[in-house]
Amino acid sequence: MDGLSLSTPNFPATILAGKHHQSNAATATSFSFSLKPAFRQPTNSSRDPVSSSSSSHFSSQLRRPCETPTPTKPSSSNAPKIPSNPLKNLVSSTRVSNPPASSPSLTNKLRLTSKLSLPPPAPPPPPSPPTTPRPIETENEANKVESENSDSVEIELREDGKIFVGNLPHWIKKNEVAEFFRQFGPIKNVILIKGHGETERNAGFGFVLYGGSDAMAAESAMKAVEFDGVEFHGRVLTVKLDDGRRLKERSEARARYVRGYEGVEYRSKWHEERESSRRSFRMVVDTEPENWQAVVQSFERIKKPSRKEYGLMVTYYARRGDMHRARETFESMRARGIEPTAHVYTSLIHAYAVGRDMEEALSCVRKMKDEGIEMSLVTYSIIVGGFARIGDAEAADHWFKEAKERHTSLNAIIYGNIIYAHCQKCNMDQAEALVREMEESGIDAPIDIYHTMMDGYTMIGNENKCLIVFTRLKECGFTPSVISYGCLINLYTKIGKVSKALEVSRVMESNGIKHNMKTYSMLINGFLKLKDWANAFAIFEDVVKDGLRPDVVLYNNIIRAFCGMGNMDRAICTVKEMQKERHRPTTRTFMPIIHGFARAGEIRKALEIFDMMRRSGCIPTVHTFNALILGLVEKRQMEKAVEILDEMTLAGISPNEHTYTTIMHGYASLGDTGKAFAYFTKLRNEGLELDVYTYEALLKACCKSGRMQSALAVTKEMSAQNILKNTFVYNILIDGWARRGDVWEAADLMQQMKRDGIQPDIHTYTSFVNACCKAGDMLRATRTIEEMEALGVKPNVKTYTTLIHGWARASLPEKALRCFEQMKLSGLKPDKAVYHCLMTSLLSRAAITESYIYSGVLTVSREMIDSGLTVDMGTAVHWSMSLRKIERTGGELTEALQKTFPPDWNSRHSSDVNSSTDTDDEHCISGDDNDFHFANNGDNKHDDKEDEAENEDLNPRSWF
Repeated sequence: MDGLSLSTPNFPATILAGKHHQSNAATATSFSFSLKPAFRQPTNSSRDPVSSSSSSHFSSQLRRPCETPTPTKPSSSNAPKIPSNPLKNLVSSTRVSNPPASSPSLTNKLRLTSKLSLPPPAPPPPPSPPTTPRPIETENEANKVESENSDSVEIELREDGKIFVGNLPHWIKKNEVAEFFRQFGPIKNVILIKGHGETERNAGFGFVLYGGSDAMAAESAMKAVEFDGVEFHGRVLTVKLDDGRRLKERSEARARYVRGYEGVEYRSKWHEERESSRRSFRMVVDTEPENWQAVVQSFERIKKPSRKEYGLMVTYYARRGDMHRARETFESMRARGIEPTAHVYTSLIHAYAVGRDMEEALSCVRKMKDEGIEMSLVTYSIIVGGFARIGDAEAADHWFKEAKERHTSLNAIIYGNIIYAHCQKCNMDQAEALVREMEESGIDAPIDIYHTMMDGYTMIGNENKCLIVFTRLKECGFTPSVISYGCLINLYTKIGKVSKALEVSRVMESNGIKHNMKTYSMLINGFLKLKDWANAFAIFEDVVKDGLRPDVVLYNNIIRAFCGMGNMDRAICTVKEMQKERHRPTTRTFMPIIHGFARAGEIRKALEIFDMMRRSGCIPTVHTFNALILGLVEKRQMEKAVEILDEMTLAGISPNEHTYTTIMHGYASLGDTGKAFAYFTKLRNEGLELDVYTYEALLKACCKSGRMQSALAVTKEMSAQNILKNTFVYNILIDGWARRGDVWEAADLMQQMKRDGIQPDIHTYTSFVNACCKAGDMLRATRTIEEMEALGVKPNVKTYTTLIHGWARASLPEKALRCFEQMKLSGLKPDKAVYHCLMTSLLSRAAITESYIYSGVLTVSREMIDSGLTVDMGTAVHWSMSLRKIERTGGELTEALQKTFPPDWNSRHSSDVNSSTDTDDEHCISGDDNDFHFANNGDNKHDDKEDEAENEDLNPRSWF
């Protein structure tokens, strides 16, 4: 392979098969948000036993003390009372006096202290004998002691100068409470208890702490208590001295939190409910990611989400491409005072990248840098992948180079994204260089990079290299998947080799790999491009047999097939069936139906489908209006087409270059050069893209009206704009010179076309034959036919019609008849134009030529009668005038030929019809019936863009 090497020496250990760049970001950043370090057993190093006892780090490993009570010595009246659980004093926020030296050691009562103190604990004592029930007297004494201890704690938890204020308004603020109670003394602090559900509102009560000396604070509190029942903002306040109940509850809760129960970390009811809702949320995200309502509801049930839950929610929205809700969740997290980490920022950037809004993604990057958060390799990979999605390979290269500068080692994910960016721009040389760079760095190429390269070669139509990559994929130990075969099927359907695509399909099935909706859609698209409706429906039947449920893309393709067949009723029925299956139609669903009715001249039905599309919830786009305009233009209804253009402007939809190009082609077909140039000027003034298809419309207008000097000026402007001439441009120019009979200019164009490396097609040769016939050079016309047959280009009906008309103009009807017989021998079926040219030629010479011309007229007449062909009234008048010169009183020729005349011929006379139409049969062989050949080829580029937007998921990279 030319410079391309995709080697994978360590497969499958290093392969991350089937990973898209969206899932890569989530996988690479799947680290825990928990900041709790791993638990380590306490060592013999000196540590503060009090601080260690209050640490939640060790609380999950602690056990509660044995339920067997430690015998207590009766205390003297002078000795201070010791609380039943000294840990309450250690964890309380109030100041607790140190126990006297004569008090019993905590080590004998609390196992936590014995674990954390030095020296190391002694070996456990032998098991104690079974305990016997205590006497009733002992129990009463113990209860009495505990009651006295609790009273002492309650007294100690009280704070002088602190009052309780109840029945406060929920909206009240600290400064308003302080202003009211300042009349009783200086205020040290105001504490308003916040509600659990709404942290911005208080729970309706709080505390006021007076300052100054202890005596002054106590006196101020007593004064305030006297105002119990005072009215405050419409509320009757409850004011009383603080009894220490709240601090006692908090102290006990902290003690239970530290002690735990049998090695299980203590959790309050609120914490247990919160933890349960967090587990439920993570389970829903993992098991039901497609049910976004369930995910959102489970997240909202979490009373106080942490950074981890917010990060998971942002990541969830990022994978769905919902950048607005991802941003809303991110801002909600910051509003709660939770600062984002690099992982959360990366998830938000991922959301903008999936939503193709790279400006906002870069604003998040700037915010990260302002806050001093380092960008990880995953962040760079997502940014590179985002620019690859929008086709900005230059920006992707910039961030890829920055990633190489900031990080010493890269991975296959970021290489896959930058390779994809260049493949999307068809820059395969740079993609191959990146593959070599990746492998030289020791990074093994995963299978998705093989698929990316195959897709890139598919876009440029390089069948050889695509097959080389597929072969290399198997040589490196990979097993081809449905994506691998799908890349080949996509290649062959795009280059028009549908038979090879079917062969790949059979090989895939023989290897036990079943088709999916994407591979079936590729095959149907291939047949639709060939207008092979029967095989397209056969593939659809295979989809149903395999038990697959057709999606929106497949239904749209079937509707295109029905419209291509002209069966508009079945297309509408398919739309209704699609709605029954709960599939929402898109604007692409209705476009072929609207275009089909407009092209058939049924404008009323086209507008009805347009209204049906609006009622289905589809907002009309510029492409929908273009389909309607194209149908009207093809029927030469330019006034109505311009009216639709005005409706687009009123609807707030700006026409694009496709819209104006279609209008220009319509006026070009009518030979109205002025209006064609007017819309060209309008297109250019609006800053739209000028491409080769736009200039084709101008050239066709000039050539149709015979203004060949203007056509030359248009070609010079094309060269100034660096727009290369293609086959269609040369065909238009040759046809223009052919209309004027200038065979020399047409011959020069043929030579220039070959010098430019452009191969003439059947339309080129037909136009040149027409130029030869117009100039009377039938010898060159005959040589041209022989030349095109030698090159494998077979003449079509149009070519033979042109040649027959040339022989007729040269007054050689016998050669025209011989050419007609040759056309039938080649398998072509004559059409109405062929019969018209041939019969006109024979009748013009029948009176003065040999008898075989006479028999030829009879033979052609019988063929027309057998084919059911009927000529128009003008042709009938012209032929009847020629018959009078041959058979003045009527005869066999008149009787045979009049059977092809219109049914009302006998009731009308030739004098009622202008006979000037018999002078030239140019309309039979001119480009009128093929005017839209050029226009349709121009529209194909825009239609292909719309197809790519509709069938974007057919890109194999989107399968990862």
